[in-house]
Amino acid sequence: MFSKSVVVCCLLAFSAATDVLQCPGKNTENLKENVQLSPCKKPPCKLKKGTDQHITINFTPNEDVVELKNRVVADVFGVDLPFVGVDGNSVCDKILTADGQKAPCPLKAGVKYTYKDSFPVLEFYPNIEVKVHWALISPKSEIICFETPVKIVSKK
Repeated sequence: MFSKSVVVCCLLAFSAATDVLQCPGKNTENLKENVQLSPCKKPPCKLKKGTDQHITINFTPNEDVVELKNRVVADVFGVDLPFVGVDGNSVCDKILTADGQKAPCPLKAGVKYTYKDSFPVLEFYPNIEVKVHWALISPKSEIICFETPVKIVSKK
């Protein structure tokens, strides 16, 4: 019984992580274990138009954070285009403490937080494969970021 529990626990932990990439010039420790995109089984993540994509990011800021926003852009043929409806949004109301309690801004340096959100994949997005750069930014700096290939597809 014990070995089955360990296997199930390990499978759940493995399936929760998303294979994301470090942002250029960054080296975030345990990045892949701290980012979950759902549903996303493997890269490129398929974003189906007319559905919601869910995201969870665990992070620990190195500085006190008064305001926190999304910076979400897609690299389309070498041009960074913002994800409409997601890029530039405040995320202060979507931050939780390690024990699941709401943790609105300001956030304290050295404390572990979780950002949980969902966003619509809008119908007018083109069917295209792109690299997405996702960052949580404060007025002073980029707190955490990752990149991942995605493929926007029509709902079947």
